[in-house]
Amino acid sequence: MSDPNAPTPSKRSLAAQALGHVDPVTRGVVAPLHVATTFLRDPDNGYSSGFSYARPDNATVREAEGVLAMLEEAGAGALLFGSGMAAATAVFTALELGDHVVAPRVMYWGLKRWLATEMPRRQIAVDFVDMDDPASLERAIRPGATKLVWIETPGNPLWTITDIAEAARIAHAAGARLAVDSTAASPIHTRPLTLGADIVMHSATKILNGHSDVVAGVLAGAAADPFWARIVTIRSGGGAILGPFEAYLLMRSLRTLHLRVAAQSAGAAELARRFQAHPRISHVLYPGLPDDPGHAVAARQMEGGFGFMLSIRVEGGAAAAIATAARVRLWKRATSLGGVESLIEHRASVEGPDSPCPPDLLRLSVGIEAVDDLFADLDAALRSA
Repeated sequence: MSDPNAPTPSKRSLAAQALGHVDPVTRGVVAPLHVATTFLRDPDNGYSSGFSYARPDNATVREAEGVLAMLEEAGAGALLFGSGMAAATAVFTALELGDHVVAPRVMYWGLKRWLATEMPRRQIAVDFVDMDDPASLERAIRPGATKLVWIETPGNPLWTITDIAEAARIAHAAGARLAVDSTAASPIHTRPLTLGADIVMHSATKILNGHSDVVAGVLAGAAADPFWARIVTIRSGGGAILGPFEAYLLMRSLRTLHLRVAAQSAGAAELARRFQAHPRISHVLYPGLPDDPGHAVAARQMEGGFGFMLSIRVEGGAAAAIATAARVRLWKRATSLGGVESLIEHRASVEGPDSPCPPDLLRLSVGIEAVDDLFADLDAALRSA
């Protein structure tokens, strides 16, 4: 019997031990991988185990969801999806015809493109605004029609900061829900549900998994209300649940999340400071810098650091930026972010002509390599370009 007076372990300790799970059969300290697609009925035709079929539920997925719900302090729990896009689009799919959405002008381009093309087909209007300005959000609200405010903070790839508590106040005053894409913050730096958000979303492909070998998404909910129940139904009915093997790998990664986030954020902060003085860089975008426009808000709502992502603007325009990316050796020219390897990408080339991304911008995802090595590699590339 557990001691009610025993101290409660920290989230770091709980994540490191995957909530302390011990396999009841083998006494193994790592939960087993459950891959069964169907389950035996009881003699009375019921399912006393709680499992009937793999599309709506899986024991390995439940284990990972439990850790994520704990990290996010999610009253409704967490739901794992087959990708970040699957998780995000489930929220919008749960809306009703005729609803209105407010979303950021600066956000993940894939979701922004999906909203712009798919929402009109569902008769749902979307307005894109500068979310770092609460007044712009307030002006975009349509009383009685706005049902969802979606924010992303820090906002990819300019790393703009949105005041989550203020956005929640504005949304709730209008009778709308607030959903937060917190992929670039992670639950180690920011817990949106504790700041008033209703739903938090992560592309778990990124820092949550951190090893560039799993595609996954997660939603965590503040309350198990009818809207959350609708999302649960959309996931189970549409078959969007994460596979058990991917959930097993994700669980492995969540055990070291605190260590990786701390190391990668410290590296990003140090590189941001060094790059500020670089003669080939015109501007560094990183909310941890005191002169960044979003620094004050970020310092208030982020804990233990400002994230592992930054962007630099290269003197000489797009040609110099692309030439710089072509000359790196240690940094990897690749899409995605949050992995233990450092990545560099010319975002304007990826996002196209409608992107808010300046053509001279390079997006940097900082891994766990030695900061001196990362700086030396990019410094050489900048100077030779």
